[in-house]
Amino acid sequence: MRLRRLRKTAAIRELLQEIRLSPKDFVIPVFVQEGINKNLEIESMPGIFRYSPDKIIEEIDCISSLGIKGIILFGIPRKKDLNGKNAFNDKGIVQKTIKSIKKNYGDKLVIITDVCLCQYTSHGHCGIFQGKEINNDKSLDILSKTALSHAVAGADIVAPSAMMDGQVKSIRDILDDNEFKDTLIMGYSAKQASSFFSPFRDAAHSKPEFGNRLSYQMSYNNSREASREIKSDVEEGADVLMIKPAIPNLDLIYAAKQNTLHPIAAYSVSGEYSMIKAAASNNWMDENLAVTESLTAIKRAGANIIISYYAKKMAEILKNS
Repeated sequence: MRLRRLRKTAAIRELLQEIRLSPKDFVIPVFVQEGINKNLEIESMPGIFRYSPDKIIEEIDCISSLGIKGIILFGIPRKKDLNGKNAFNDKGIVQKTIKSIKKNYGDKLVIITDVCLCQYTSHGHCGIFQGKEINNDKSLDILSKTALSHAVAGADIVAPSAMMDGQVKSIRDILDDNEFKDTLIMGYSAKQASSFFSPFRDAAHSKPEFGNRLSYQMSYNNSREASREIKSDVEEGADVLMIKPAIPNLDLIYAAKQNTLHPIAAYSVSGEYSMIKAAASNNWMDENLAVTESLTAIKRAGANIIISYYAKKMAEILKNS
C-alpha cells in the first residue's frame, strides 16, 4: 500500500479531495452602529468594521457579489440602560437595518439576527439583574420581545446568544403566538465562556462593567454538559444548532453532527480571526493558507454553516483559485 500515490500530482489531489469549501457555506457577522456617519475599523480586528447605517447596503452589495448567502447582524445602539430596552425598539438599529436590507435584497440574502442584551445594557451583561444576580426569567421576557421585534422587521432567523435557560422555548412560543411560525431559531446551543470572545467585546462595546459571564456561558471543560445544552435546544424547538467557538470545539461539532439530525452551525469567533490576522501581519504564517485550513477543519468536523469574519476573504480565495 502506497498512499503517496493518492498525492502524486495536483490534478490527482484535486480529484480525490474530500472536503470542498464554497461561499455558500459561509455566514458573515456584520456590525451596524447607531449614530455614526462613517465606517469605523475595529482596532483588535483589522479589516473588520462597525458600519454606518447609511453605508450598510454597500457592504451587503460586496458580500452578495462574492456568493455569500447569509449575514448575522449585530446592532450597537446609541443609548443603553440597565434593562436593555432598546433591544426590542421597533425603530432600533437592528430593526431598521433589517428593513433596509430586505427592501434591497428580499429573500436573496438570509438575515440572521443576534438576540442578546449585552450590547444594550449599561452593565454589559446578557441578562437583567435583580440584586446581584441575573434573573433568568425576567431576561427571557426581554429576549423574547427582542426576537419578535426582529421577526416583525423581517429577520429570517433569530439567534438567541444570552445562554439563559429556556430561551429557545420562550422565543418559539412568542413567535408562534404572533403568527411567525416560519421564522427559524438558531440556538447558540453550546456557547462557552471563552477568552476568544475578547475582540468581539471591543467591536460591540459589550465588555461587562463588572464580574464575568461564567454563571451563564458554559465551561469549556465540560463536553457532557455541552451535549445537555444541545439536547435542550432540540427539545425546545431550535431549527439549527450552533457551536461557539469553532476551532477549540471541533470535537463538539463532530458530536453534534453525529448525535442529532439538525443542521449544525459553527461560529469561528473574533479571537480566531485576530490570531491569524496578527500572525499574518508579522509574516509568521501565510494568511490565505491558514484561513483555508482552519475553515476546512470546521467543515470537516461536520458544520453545515460556518460563521466567520474571514468569509469574504475565503470567498475571494475560492474565486481566484
